[in-house]
Amino acid sequence: MFDVDDLIAQCQAAIAEGEPHRAVREVLERTMADANDVGDAMRPRQGGLNVLYSAPDLTVLHVVWAPGMVLYPHDHLMWAAIGIYAGQEDNTFYRRRPDEPGTVTSSGGKELRTGDVLLLGKDAIHGVTNPLDRVTGAIHVYGGDFVNQPRSQWGPGPLEERPYDLDVARAQFAEANARAGLAQ
Repeated sequence: MFDVDDLIAQCQAAIAEGEPHRAVREVLERTMADANDVGDAMRPRQGGLNVLYSAPDLTVLHVVWAPGMVLYPHDHLMWAAIGIYAGQEDNTFYRRRPDEPGTVTSSGGKELRTGDVLLLGKDAIHGVTNPLDRVTGAIHVYGGDFVNQPRSQWGPGPLEERPYDLDVARAQFAEANARAGLAQ
């Protein structure tokens, strides 16, 4: 049976490995092998970012994407591992434009479905969409203090770099929940 405390303990042990990002990916791959068990334990009902664990060297989030939700492009400035336990998360990747480094341009994407795990490098810039008419549930693990790390976002509006604003992200979740008729 899936247990959040056990997942956190496994991630804490993994970051002590020689290649912590790969070790955490393996933890998530084992966890997502029984995605239904994770879903039964986490019970996603509405979109939101929930911090399960936060320390200077590790952050574990429970992320639930509301139906049809789109999150602006953003960076993390640390590696990340994403495991999907319900639904689908479409990632669009971006790169800085050489002629205008404060702006980004799309450079591909990756569709993640239930059971999939994705590893992102520390320089990744991505935006996320839930293309489904139901919530998508995911566990995101970061190799650092995701909550307090100054980073960037591109949006709302033009894809121009600006400081990441957690309140803007929370508003995106709230708006997506309201559009989908999910109680707040």
